[in-house]
Amino acid sequence: MWKAIVLVIIAVAVAVGAWGYWFLTVHGFSAREQPSAFENVLATNLRRLATPPEAKNVSNPIPATPENIAEARDHFADHCAICHGNDGDGKTQIGSGLYPPPPDLRQPRTQNLGDGEIFYIIKNGIRFTGMPGWGGEGDENWKLVVFIRHLPHLTEEIESMRKINRIEEEDKPSHHH
Repeated sequence: MWKAIVLVIIAVAVAVGAWGYWFLTVHGFSAREQPSAFENVLATNLRRLATPPEAKNVSNPIPATPENIAEARDHFADHCAICHGNDGDGKTQIGSGLYPPPPDLRQPRTQNLGDGEIFYIIKNGIRFTGMPGWGGEGDENWKLVVFIRHLPHLTEEIESMRKINRIEEEDKPSHHH
């Protein structure tokens, strides 16, 4: 019985592998195509698996003071907005060419992550995506976590970000080529 189960698992794995090979040789890979629902589920679960479980329970030691938000805002504008956008929506010229595309950092998919998870992603990146691991100092990354939490509440701050990076709305990707 055990051998039959193993043979069935092997046969299914070979069939899935053969189908995947056929699919890729016929369709190829393109960063310009929207990911399928399966790819989205797979990417989300891989991100979850890539973050150590203990990171979920780590709290941010940096308070959300106006000074910390301003410092992180300037850092985000200078280093992160090129892919994530000044407002965190991920709709930039660079971001539109990445696969998977940068997430909208204002949405629950990011905002519901723990502080430690966001910190871990900033410091270590996410494999097989455009998100590099930046390393960096602890306080600098924790301040970025504070700012990412602040993104859904941006106001006139976006103008000071535009002065730093000169990313304007017209720099957002257009669907007209």
